[in-house]
Amino acid sequence: MQKVIVSIMAIAFLASCGSNQSEENATEEVAETAPEWVDLFDGTSFDNWHIYNHPGEPVSGKWTIEDKTLVFNPEGESEWKVNDLVTDKSFENFELMLEWNIQEGGNSGIFYEVHEDSTLHTPYLSSPEIQVLDDENHPDAKQGKDGNRMAGSLYDMIPSASKANPAGEWNEVRMVKKDNHVEIYQNGTLAVEYTERTPEWDAMVEGSKFKGWEHFGKYSSGLIGLQDHGNVVKFRNIKVKEL
Repeated sequence: MQKVIVSIMAIAFLASCGSNQSEENATEEVAETAPEWVDLFDGTSFDNWHIYNHPGEPVSGKWTIEDKTLVFNPEGESEWKVNDLVTDKSFENFELMLEWNIQEGGNSGIFYEVHEDSTLHTPYLSSPEIQVLDDENHPDAKQGKDGNRMAGSLYDMIPSASKANPAGEWNEVRMVKKDNHVEIYQNGTLAVEYTERTPEWDAMVEGSKFKGWEHFGKYSSGLIGLQDHGNVVKFRNIKVKEL
């Protein structure tokens, strides 16, 4: 009887070890497949970026790198009329984080789902935009409807529920896009939330300045972009995680 009990205990011990090993393997597998943050801007180069419709060409002199920060200066030299900066890579399901700082009276934006096409002269013809703005001093803050052109808003479509810091101060944006559902956080607070390519989305587009635009909001994946709106704007700590 003693031998039988010992054998049963041995089998149970081996089974327990096997179970623990399986759990450890499963944990390791999850860790290996979990999405990781990738720096879109390393603070030293324009790697991962190009001017819209000019892939493979040097980034224009209107964009510079200062103290690990991307800086747009409208006084810089460029051979192109429009100098929106876009990623080399397209993204569909992702989480994006960055910080922005706008000059007094300034205007800019963060694009996503940008469709690059030589027949389109700028990203905003295809891309929804997260507004970057000096709400206190730029007239766009008082235009649109219910504040839907203020910083943190889905431009001309959904007002932001989060107030931005004043011009000259840094603001953090976090964007999560998964299966056409989008959440945008400004300075840690949920600013807007929506789902694209639904009847509600179509109605919002119809009620905006983008009504009838052939390419606007039609692409579930695309480039991420930073806008040239003719004002000094800075971006830093730009990173993305594919979901």
